[in-house]
Amino acid sequence: MLSLDERLRAALAEDIGRGDATTLATIPASQGATAEFLLKEPGVLSGLEVATRVFALVDPAVRVTWTARDGEARTRGPIGTVSGAARSLLTGERLALNLMQRLSGVATQTRRYADALGGGHTRLLDTRKTTPLWRDLEKQAVRHGGGFNHRAGLDDGILIKDNHVAAAGSITEAIRRARDHSYLLKIECEVPDLAGLEEALHARADRVLLDNMSDELLAQAVALRDRLAPHVTLEASGNMTPERLPRVAASGVDFVSAGALTHSAPALDISLNFLPDPHTPAPEDLS
Repeated sequence: MLSLDERLRAALAEDIGRGDATTLATIPASQGATAEFLLKEPGVLSGLEVATRVFALVDPAVRVTWTARDGEARTRGPIGTVSGAARSLLTGERLALNLMQRLSGVATQTRRYADALGGGHTRLLDTRKTTPLWRDLEKQAVRHGGGFNHRAGLDDGILIKDNHVAAAGSITEAIRRARDHSYLLKIECEVPDLAGLEEALHARADRVLLDNMSDELLAQAVALRDRLAPHVTLEASGNMTPERLPRVAASGVDFVSAGALTHSAPALDISLNFLPDPHTPAPEDLS
């Protein structure tokens, strides 16, 4: 697994290439500057610490000061400043903003879903539908928004999906093989209907993922679980929207997972604006 610094350096190299041509051509190396991060729409912040690291990798002399923190809900306005060589600020600006906007978007989307789900028994989970190489940051953003993390990767637990069942021959056989292979890992199995749920419960799954079931079927699934194996937890997934979540929670499922927390989160609008230098004379009025 690449470290955060390794990934950030690679992202900077992708953007800078052989050098920031515009900045090198227009800004003297000796010029200093201060710029202000401006939140332009309400949202939940995430990625501030990552942005700080971006500027540190560009230039260790750059100083970032925040008046907000990751996980904080804000309306609009200034959230921090960055000071140092103007060239360094301009070179790191885009990557820092890209990450802040993306991660704050995930945190904001998650907060919308978490608020819709309410503060009851049912927990909101993310999925592995994340941006390659940035999963840890996006899952952190989910936590900043009030959600919880599902598997971090394929080695993090056993989740038997429909294609596993198809390849193994049946739900029962897939769970049996999983149990024989590793008795230490919890086994979750996806099912499409109540018959599949009953089979998974009899096969001793630890958790069952109820895929694309209606609200009515979810309630029936909870009743079936309570009768046959009350210790097994149920996770609902598929077509989860904020409007639907109160009904899903009312069904009594333990978890709701939503890929939309990460794969469909719109970026939060954040800008970086250079502040006027009080030591720089204003241009002459030529009117």
